[in-house]
Amino acid sequence: MKIPFGAMTITQTAKDLIAEALDSERLSSGKLVRRLEERFAELTGVKEAVAVSSGTDADALALAVLHDFGANRGDEVIVPALSFVATGNAVLQAGFEPVFVDIERHTLNIDPTRIESAITDRTVAIMPVHLMGKPAEMDAINAVACKHKLYVIEDAAEAHGATYKGRTIGTLGDMAAYSLYVAHIITAIEGGIVTTDREDFAEILRSLRSHGRACKCKQCVINTADQTCHKRFQHGVDIRFIFERVGYSCKMNELEAAIGLGSMEVYEQIVAQRHRNLMTMIGRVAEFAPLLTTFRQEEHETIGPHALPLLVAADAPFTRDELAAHLEQANIDSRNLFSSMPTQCVGFAYQGHELGEFPEAEYCGTHGLHVGVHQALTDEQIDYLIDTLRAFIAGRT
Repeated sequence: MKIPFGAMTITQTAKDLIAEALDSERLSSGKLVRRLEERFAELTGVKEAVAVSSGTDADALALAVLHDFGANRGDEVIVPALSFVATGNAVLQAGFEPVFVDIERHTLNIDPTRIESAITDRTVAIMPVHLMGKPAEMDAINAVACKHKLYVIEDAAEAHGATYKGRTIGTLGDMAAYSLYVAHIITAIEGGIVTTDREDFAEILRSLRSHGRACKCKQCVINTADQTCHKRFQHGVDIRFIFERVGYSCKMNELEAAIGLGSMEVYEQIVAQRHRNLMTMIGRVAEFAPLLTTFRQEEHETIGPHALPLLVAADAPFTRDELAAHLEQANIDSRNLFSSMPTQCVGFAYQGHELGEFPEAEYCGTHGLHVGVHQALTDEQIDYLIDTLRAFIAGRT
C-alpha cells in the first residue's frame, strides 16, 4: 500500500474553465481571478479578498500594506519561531525584520505569554501562524496587539476550515494570508490570497501585486470585461504607468483561478472528509503516548484539517529521522515538522541567535514530523498507517 502526503481534487468545472480561458486567449489575471476572489471572500466571511501567486506573496503583501500607514523599512514583525520558513522570508521580503518568539509545544503555535517582552518601539505587527491548521490563541494575541497599537496579520496558510470561538480563522486580525498551494484544501496549484474587511487595505494590495501601479480597481474592466477604461487617461498620463509605491509582480493567472474555483466547488465535502480523517487519526495515535504524541482539538475550536503532526518523545528509543525513514520504506510519505527559523535555518543565522534560545520550537524541529489527512485517504490506509507505527514502536521497545 502507498500513502501519499496529499491529494488534489480537479473538478470538471475546473477543466471546463481552463478550456474556456484557453479559448479566450485571456490567460493573465482576469475575470476568473476576480470570480475566485469573490467566492473566497464569501467562504471566509470577509469583505475583500485579493489573489496573488503564492501564500508567501500573500504574507509579504499583507505586511507591505503597512508601509502606507506609517511603517518604516527595518521595523519589526513578531512571528513564531516554528513555522515553514516562508513566514520569516516574507517578513524580510516586505522590508521588515522578523522578531522570533518561542511556541507552545502542545499547540505548535506562538506562546502568547512571551509576545509582550519581544515588543520594542520598532514593532509594527504580530503575525501569528495557525500551524497545521490549529488556531493560535487569538484573544490573547489581539489583547497584546490592542494594548501596544499593533497590527495583527494571520498566517492562515494551513488553516482552511479552522474556527476559533465560533469565528472563522482569517477574520480575527486586520488581514489574513492564505496559501492555495497544491497540498492545501483549497488549491490553485501555486496561488495565495489575502483577506480583509478594509477596502483601503484591499486597494493597496491590488496595487502591490502589480508593481505598485496606480491601477487598483476592484474589477479591472480591461482585464475582466474587455472594455475601455475611462480612468486610464483621466490625468493625461496612462494610469497603468503611474507607480505609487514599491511593488511586486505576483498576480494569479486565469488557469490557476480555474483550478481554485473548481476546488471551492467541493470545499465543504473536502473539509468534512479531511476533518473526519484528522480526528480519527488523533484518536488512534493516542495508543502510542507518551512515545509518540500529537495535538488535540479543544472545545472552543475546529482545527483546519491540513495534516497530522507527530512528536517523538525525548526519551523514546528511536529518533524522528528513524521513524520517517521507516515510514518511507513502508511507502508512507511524511514531512518534517518544520524548524526553528532563527536557530535551525541557516538563512537567519545573521541575527546571531544560538541553539537553546527557542527550546520548544527547536524540539519540534528535531522531534516532529507530519503525515497527510487528505480527502483521498481511505480507512484501510489509516489502518495501514497505525499498524505500521505500532510495528515500528514495538520493534524498538
